[in-house]
Amino acid sequence: MSLQNTHYGAEAIAKALRECRSIFFIGIGGISMSALAELSLHRGFLVGGSDRTQTAVTEALERQGIRVCYGHDAAHITSYDAVVYTVAIDAQNPEYRAAKEAGKPMFSRADYLGYLMTEFSTRVGVAGMHGKSTCTAMCASIFLAAGDPTVLCGAALPALGDSPCRIGRSREQIVFEACEYMDSFLDFNPTLALVLNIGMDHVDYFHSMEQIHRSFLSYAERTGKDGILLYNADDKESRTAFAGFAGKKITFALDAPADFCAREIRQARGETAFDFYERGERLCRIQLRTSGRHNLYNALAAASAARLCGVSPQQIARGLGEFCGIHRRMEYKGTLPSGAVVYDDYGHHPDEIRATLAGARELGFDRVLCAYQPHTYSRTAGLLNEFATAFADADRVFFADIYAAREENVYGVTSQTLADRIGEKACYCGSFDAVAESIKKEARNGDLVIVMGAGDIYYVFDKLGI
Repeated sequence: MSLQNTHYGAEAIAKALRECRSIFFIGIGGISMSALAELSLHRGFLVGGSDRTQTAVTEALERQGIRVCYGHDAAHITSYDAVVYTVAIDAQNPEYRAAKEAGKPMFSRADYLGYLMTEFSTRVGVAGMHGKSTCTAMCASIFLAAGDPTVLCGAALPALGDSPCRIGRSREQIVFEACEYMDSFLDFNPTLALVLNIGMDHVDYFHSMEQIHRSFLSYAERTGKDGILLYNADDKESRTAFAGFAGKKITFALDAPADFCAREIRQARGETAFDFYERGERLCRIQLRTSGRHNLYNALAAASAARLCGVSPQQIARGLGEFCGIHRRMEYKGTLPSGAVVYDDYGHHPDEIRATLAGARELGFDRVLCAYQPHTYSRTAGLLNEFATAFADADRVFFADIYAAREENVYGVTSQTLADRIGEKACYCGSFDAVAESIKKEARNGDLVIVMGAGDIYYVFDKLGI
């Protein structure tokens, strides 16, 4: 079972680290953990860590002088003063157990991030069930056009040299992704809390919309008396969650009345353009190299956040115009011998799948084929009805086995269950070999193939030869 977050808070962590010179990160190869390791290195700590296998992320850390151990062993933490861990590990992890027995200061990833961010004067936290990484990356692109931000994203950004983070020289601005799972974002300290949307997800932790509403409201309240909540006025659940918020509320929307809005929207050939308005005043025309209504919301949210932080309309337009996407978000991977074009996408929630496939349908391909790996048994079982309708814009769907992540299958659900619910256009394949063979057999010139999921379905690309 996964570990729980610590909730010591920034002041207590600062006190605990006062005499510490070195920090060990258990699970250092994770996107967020690697970013925290880099930021700690820049703050003057001696940094080391461990992970199961060597990856491009761990290799990049080693090039910076960070010692990475492969595999988990109690001896690894002996020479380190403090430990930061990801809650993805369990209490039997030998490094976690050894650190606990030795009485070393130990902090969960989210708690430690909440401590690190307090040294920045402007702290933009991007929250929401969907779109966090893309919107964070868009914010980063804008703030880079305007200054020298620190960025902590949940995905690698080509604009940052294929890294998920950027360490700025100043301590003025930090833009970070604020994950809601296990209430991690309640350890953060944003001055601007941006919320894209709210819905049901992480059903192994959240058991009702009321619980989710309370969590997001508590996140908004982390801004304090001088902070700002920025949220999507088109999103019904966000309106419900923040109805009782007593602080400063600012809204963005495409349909509902809002402080920030987009007008004269044009979407064609994978690109989007719109006029950006603030309280009825046109600020600039924004041109995006992305498509889909979900990315329009992401861009509008990022532009609104930047404006609230004093960024000029010209810098906003330039930053979004230079945005070139992030890894595993409709990322082009190659073309099959048949002529079919292949993309990679991280979507793993019904709303994300629905939005991505709708955007893909708008690109003008003859057919949209989707290879999908469900992520966790609890999510698949808890949202089975929603998954069954999420693939409406796909002409064919090929299912790999469920990625278990941290779970055992106590729910009795399989990918075959999901394929059966969808009907004739869905095919249960199981293995990645079988998925790849189905794609090769089915895909033809004029087709768009999307390989989708948050697990390890990216191994399909090797089997497709791209």
